[in-house]
Amino acid sequence: MNSTKPTTVEDTNIHKIVRNAYAQRVTGDTKGCSASPSCCTTVPSANITRAAEKMGYTKEDVQQAPDESNLGLGCGAPLKPAQVKRGDTVLDLGSGAGFDAFLAVHEVGPEGKVIGVDMTPEMVDKAKANAAKSDYSNVDFRLGKIEALPIESNSIDVVISNCVVNLSPDKPAVFCEAHRVLKPGGRIAVSDICLTQPLPKSVQMNLAAYVGCIAGASVLEDYVGTMLKAGFVGVDITTRHAFDVLACDDPLVLAAVEGLDEEDDIDLENLKNTIVSATVVAYKT
Repeated sequence: MNSTKPTTVEDTNIHKIVRNAYAQRVTGDTKGCSASPSCCTTVPSANITRAAEKMGYTKEDVQQAPDESNLGLGCGAPLKPAQVKRGDTVLDLGSGAGFDAFLAVHEVGPEGKVIGVDMTPEMVDKAKANAAKSDYSNVDFRLGKIEALPIESNSIDVVISNCVVNLSPDKPAVFCEAHRVLKPGGRIAVSDICLTQPLPKSVQMNLAAYVGCIAGASVLEDYVGTMLKAGFVGVDITTRHAFDVLACDDPLVLAAVEGLDEEDDIDLENLKNTIVSATVVAYKT
C-alpha cells in the first residue's frame, strides 16, 4: 500500500485534476501529475486491444478505428445498444481521442454526422489529428464540458458516452444537457461505472480512484434516478462486474486501490463486487 496520504476529492478541483490526468494519457508525460502516476501512464497497445475486447468491442471494431484513437479508456461498448442508424447525428460525451466517435461514423454513413465533446484540449487535438490522418469528413470534435454542451438544442439523434459521466462532479447537469440537445424521440446510451452500494469513505476520498472512474461513481439507483429527473423515459439497464470488463492491469483499475492505508481495513474483494459496469439506454419523448 502507498503510505502517502491521498489527495482528497473535497480539497481539489475535480475538473482540473481529471483534465490533467487524461491529458497525460495522451502525452505520456507524468511530470507534475497531481493524480495517481498510474492514471497518467500510457497503456501498452496489446493491453489496449485486450481491454477493448473485454469491454464488448470486436477485433473488427479495433481495426476499423484509427490506431491512435483507442487509448484503452472505457468500461463498455455503448454504440451497439444505441442502435445508431444511417443519417443519424450522434454526440459522444467525453470523446477522448475519438474511438467511439470514429466507430459511429461508420454507422451513420456519409449522410450522417458525429460530434465529440471533450474538456481536455490534448484529447480534442488528438482526435482531430486522427480524423485528418484517416480522412474523416463528417466528424467534428469540440472542446467543452459535458455539463454545458456547445451543442444546439433538439439537434442530436443519439447521445453516447463511455465511462465519462461518473467523472463529472455535477451529473444532474450532464443528463439535463443531454436531454436538451436530443431531438424528441432521441435516445441516450451510456456505459459507466456504477455502484451496488456506497463506497467506503476512504475510497470516496481517494482522488486517484476518482480519476480512475471509481470514487466518482454513483449508486446505480441514484444514477438512473438522475436520468429520470432530467426527463428521460424507458430506461433499460444491463450490468457486469466492472473488474470483468476492465483489464486487471489497466492503470485505472490500479488507481482504484492506491493510497489506501492498511488501517482502513477494506475488504478489496467486497469492494470489487460493489463496482459494476452499467450500460443504460433511455429516451427523450
